Amino acid sequence: MAEFDSVQTLLDAANRTREAGYKKIDAYSPFPVEGLAEAVGFHHDEVPLVVLIGGLIGGLTGYLMQYWISAVSYPVNVGGKPYHSWPAFIVVTFEMTILFAGISAVLGMLALNGLPMPYHPVFNVPRFAFATKDRFFLIVFSSDPKYNPTEVRRFLEGLRPRSISEVPD
Repeated sequence: MAEFDSVQTLLDAANRTREAGYKKIDAYSPFPVEGLAEAVGFHHDEVPLVVLIGGLIGGLTGYLMQYWISAVSYPVNVGGKPYHSWPAFIVVTFEMTILFAGISAVLGMLALNGLPMPYHPVFNVPRFAFATKDRFFLIVFSSDPKYNPTEVRRFLEGLRPRSISEVPD
C-alpha cells in the first residue's frame, strides 16, 4: 500500500498502476475524488440489473397471488365480473413491484459491495489512520493475477509515494 500527499499524485499513480496491468487495486481518500473510480477501474454496476429482476419477480408475485386467490382458490362472483379481472390487480401488482425492487436494491448493494465487512486488513497498517485526515492511499491486492511482492514494491517505489506499507492478511 502506497501513501500519497495529494489528489493529483494519487490519480497519476492509479492511472499508472492500471496501465502497468494491475487489475485488483483500490484507492482510499478522506473525501470523494473526481475521476478516481475510473482510474482504479470501477466502471460497471450490476445493481440496476438486480433491481430489475427483483421488480419483475415482485410484479409477477403480486399478480399471480391475486389471480390464485380470486380465480382458483376462492372464486367469488362479484357483480357478474370474470374471476380473472386484471384491472383490479394493477394496484397491488404495482406495489409489489416497488416493494421487491426496493428490497432487492438494498440487498443487492450490500451483497455486491461485500457488506457487512466488520474487518478489513488495511486497518492493521498504523499509517492508514491518516486516510481520514489528509493522506491518500493506493493498494494492490495480493489476489491480483500479476501480483509479486517484490515487483509490486519496486513498482510502487517508482510512483514516488510518501511511504509504502505491506498490508498483513
